[in-house]
Amino acid sequence: MTPRLLWRGMLAGVLAAVLVFLFARVFAEPQVDLAIAYEAAHEQAEMASMPGMAHAPEPELVSRGVQKGLGLLTAVTLYGAAVGGIFALVFAYAYGRLARLSPRALALVLAGVAFLVIGLVPALKYPATPPAVGQHETVALRTQAFFLMIGLSVLAAVLALRLGRRLVARLGTLNAGLVAVAAYIVVIAVAQLFLPPINEVPKDFPATVLWDFRVASLGMQAFLWATIGLGFGALAKRVIQRG
Repeated sequence: MTPRLLWRGMLAGVLAAVLVFLFARVFAEPQVDLAIAYEAAHEQAEMASMPGMAHAPEPELVSRGVQKGLGLLTAVTLYGAAVGGIFALVFAYAYGRLARLSPRALALVLAGVAFLVIGLVPALKYPATPPAVGQHETVALRTQAFFLMIGLSVLAAVLALRLGRRLVARLGTLNAGLVAVAAYIVVIAVAQLFLPPINEVPKDFPATVLWDFRVASLGMQAFLWATIGLGFGALAKRVIQRG
């Protein structure tokens, strides 16, 4: 059954990625264009203030049209297929073990947890910023810190789940769940306290552009996981009913 669930999870991820691509084109990419225009205006202002330092612009390796078109679609499709496959494997393990939920209900619960653990919680520490914002020298540091935050969030969620399952017999389902959630919050709070802060947004950067981009980024994550949860849940129900 797991192989059949796996490719259905990848299919749900690809379908979700296509919808996320359309969402990004409407809500996120316009904010990226505004951020790029802001960066270009600052560069022109600096060059105008230092005539002797003027230089030819660097050649554009990949056009902006390709970046927000075929490039974006390719990236989100690969990401969607990968997370969809992983989602299917987690579902196959969880079904019948964690709770007596129907396939569709379990898929929605897992999708909601994935959004919180992978999308929302890491963004509280390292909120998304447009690609044109930030120092080029710190790209590696920012990337490593963000993925470390995701890894810690996933690890904390797994440990909290195991803790809750061990406490069910002693405290009951509700109290054990509350203790597990509290433990997750404490671990995340400590992790965010000790991880390095990164804030390279210029003071004069338009606040509305930054806010709209961050809302759109979270919206993309929510849209992705909601679509995977709904789509995979429907596909998984058919597989399980057939046996």
